[in-house]
Amino acid sequence: MRSFLLLMLLSMLCFTHAQFGKNCELRQLKINAFSPGIEYEMGLGVNSTLDIRIALQPSLDPFTAAPIENYELFPAITVQNRYYYNFGSRARTRRSIYGNSANYVAPSVSMVEPGSRIVDGRIAEGVFATAGLVTGLQRSYDSGLSFSIDVGGAYYLGPFEGGIYPVFNISLGWIISEKRWCVGR
Repeated sequence: MRSFLLLMLLSMLCFTHAQFGKNCELRQLKINAFSPGIEYEMGLGVNSTLDIRIALQPSLDPFTAAPIENYELFPAITVQNRYYYNFGSRARTRRSIYGNSANYVAPSVSMVEPGSRIVDGRIAEGVFATAGLVTGLQRSYDSGLSFSIDVGGAYYLGPFEGGIYPVFNISLGWIISEKRWCVGR
C-alpha cells in the first residue's frame, strides 16, 4: 500500500512539473459578501486550481424529513480542485481570463457545522459533509469584483440517512490579494 501511495505521489509530481506555463492565476485571496467569508485559490497546473472557501454557505438541511425543501445558511469549509476548460476559447475571442474568468468542472468536498437545533421536534446536532462533482463559472473584473457560481450533485453523509442531493455555491466579492501569471487579459 505504501509503495502504491508513493508511486501515485511521484506520478502527480511529475505531471505537475511537466506542465509548461499557466493560464490561471498563481494565487488570489477573495472576500465574499454574498456568502460571507474568505476564499483562497491557488494555481496547480496549466488550467487547474485548488479553491478553499470558509464561509456561511446556503445548504439544504439533511436532518429534516424533506431536505430538498429546507435550505439554511451554515458555516462551512469547501475545497474544490477546479479544472478550467475554456481558457483557450476565451483568449482566442479576446475575452478576459483575468482572475480565472472561465468555466470549470471540479470535485467538491464540504464540511458543514450547523450547530445544535431542534428539527422536526427533536434535537439535531453534529457535523455533516458532502462529496460530489460540480460545474460552474467564474468571472473577475479589473476593479477586483469577482463572481462565481457552481451547481452539481453530492453525497451527503453524517449522523442521518445519507443520500445524493443537489449542491450549489454562489460567491460575490472582491479580490484583495493576487499573484498574477495569467497569460491572457
